[in-house]
Amino acid sequence: MTQKRHRRIALLLGGRSAEREVSLASGAACAAGLRAAGYEVEEIDAGRDLAARLTASRPDAVFNALHGKWGEDGCVQGLLELLEIPYTHSGVRASALAMDKVLSKAIFRAAGLPVAESLLAAPAEIAARHLMAPPYVVKPHDEGSSVGVHVVREGANAPPQVQGAAQERLMVERYAPGRELTVAVRAGEPMTVTEIVAAGWYDYDAKYKLGGSRHVVPAEMPEAAFDAAMGIAAAAYQALGCRGVARADIRWDDSKGVEGFVLLEMNTQPGMTPTSLAPEQAAHLGISFPDFVSWMVEDASCRR
Repeated sequence: MTQKRHRRIALLLGGRSAEREVSLASGAACAAGLRAAGYEVEEIDAGRDLAARLTASRPDAVFNALHGKWGEDGCVQGLLELLEIPYTHSGVRASALAMDKVLSKAIFRAAGLPVAESLLAAPAEIAARHLMAPPYVVKPHDEGSSVGVHVVREGANAPPQVQGAAQERLMVERYAPGRELTVAVRAGEPMTVTEIVAAGWYDYDAKYKLGGSRHVVPAEMPEAAFDAAMGIAAAAYQALGCRGVARADIRWDDSKGVEGFVLLEMNTQPGMTPTSLAPEQAAHLGISFPDFVSWMVEDASCRR
């Protein structure tokens, strides 16, 4: 086994976001993978005492397995920068930009990447009338994992009743028809294209429950379209300034060929559960799970 720079790893999991359960599952899998690769791992459920626990632990590096707010939006990244502890995945700026769908879409658009028309509105306004002709999607502009997503189908008479949403404003986005694709990117290099086949909307259960969806790796599509999807993911990673492993979610209307792509978002903290997409793509490329998480740890740094 090659000499490792980072031997003692603090693995952050759980946290206080709506995606706590996903983070716990990701963290448990990553802890097992890192231990199999020869690391000493301390699992830390990230709470208000996180700074004190990390100071006491004094790890060589932090593996960030948190999802959602605080762990994925630049907050924990800023704390780790302040404590000068090397950490995995993207840094403060890229994490904050990717989590805010309004800002990230503006950056993607400026980079010439295809994105769907969208607007922000108050929940009461969205519930009162259709703000764009169906089909469209209503979702938080700063959450992940399909939390709080409403799909308004074509021909729907009434808008979604979202008056009780916690957010002051929600995103209303033109529905992008077509096939559900995802591309993991590692150190700027796209790994492969996966097509996700679900019975209906690719929602939280389809993402994280066994049997919730079927993954076709690599996606069965023409070479030109496959390469275009890989290029979109790599360009999105670069535009946001991502680091480590990230994942682009893309819709493809195959009737339009290479003109049929819509970039939905960039995930700077891809899931690492048994049903997750990035580890599956790594396995397709011959990278074992322990080697995959080991690479992330050895890539860890400050000032990301």
